[in-house]
Amino acid sequence: MDRTARLDGIERIAVLRANALGDFLLALPALEALKAAYPGASMTLLGTAWHAAFLDGRAGPVDEVVVLPPITGVSTMEAGHRAPAELFERLRERRFGLAVQIHGGGRYSNPFVRGLGARTTAGLRTPDAEPLDRWVPYVPYQHETLRFLEVAALVGGVAGRLEPWVARTGADAAEVAAALGEPPAGLVALHPGAMDPRRRWPAEFFAAVGDRLDRPIVVTGSEAERELVERVTEAMRRPAVPLAGALGVGGLAALYARCDLLVANDTGPRHLAAAVGTATVGIYWCGNLINAGPLTRSRHRPLVSWTAACPVCGAGGLDPAAERCAHDPSWVADIPVDVVVEQARELLRGA
Repeated sequence: MDRTARLDGIERIAVLRANALGDFLLALPALEALKAAYPGASMTLLGTAWHAAFLDGRAGPVDEVVVLPPITGVSTMEAGHRAPAELFERLRERRFGLAVQIHGGGRYSNPFVRGLGARTTAGLRTPDAEPLDRWVPYVPYQHETLRFLEVAALVGGVAGRLEPWVARTGADAAEVAAALGEPPAGLVALHPGAMDPRRRWPAEFFAAVGDRLDRPIVVTGSEAERELVERVTEAMRRPAVPLAGALGVGGLAALYARCDLLVANDTGPRHLAAAVGTATVGIYWCGNLINAGPLTRSRHRPLVSWTAACPVCGAGGLDPAAERCAHDPSWVADIPVDVVVEQARELLRGA
């Protein structure tokens, strides 16, 4: 039997990808490949509340979102959360023909996907994870988009776009208008935050870039990043608009679509800007560039730090299986401001 052949009679597809913004965007090309392989099938994303809010009424491969409760290793990293039996009962009633796991190595997620009762399961697997009907090995240092496209290929999915694309809605534009009014022409956005503090370029470096680009500047961030956003705007000599916690994901997409450029750390908003067609300069640690960097270079310029060990204690960072040290300094502070400004100006000349 061909273990990569397209399946017959698939009417409903479940896809597990229940994590953050950048993680979802990296998976979009694989979701599109699955949808193209099974155009008549309904695709259900097993995700979280933000997925449901963002994808509601938005064109794309996902037809519906089922919001999962906290489940350890599936929808939360917290220990002690088992999948409720009634959840499996409800999901089995949907009679999925295909269930796809693109949510990690499978130690927790493969048993969950197998519990859906789908006719065929496909996904990723580390050596310690349960097998699925069709699977590819999950190994460190592979670009996530290509990893997920390998999974789609297991069931006949063929890659179309390699970079994600996100449709915008009228509600997105209205959100920007309410927060900012009419964005000025030539706007450049800076995004100094990142979930992992080790991926954050220093705030004063972002401020220096903003001062040197001679463009109107907006600094974006979540509510939790308000202090960081304010540090950037206060360090700038030129005026800049701080927008911390003012926009949801859709509004942020619409704002970035009105920008000529985003300068950002390796984080979900950089992927979001790219997915609405905005040029980006990204600040990357070398390992993260392999897994999550842009795959094209005409409008995206990742700048790379080759820091191999913790700047505080010297603990190595290149082995994904090694225990993380307790320190949180920036691992990307060695990327020079001059290089970021040079790449930003080059992209702006093309805008």
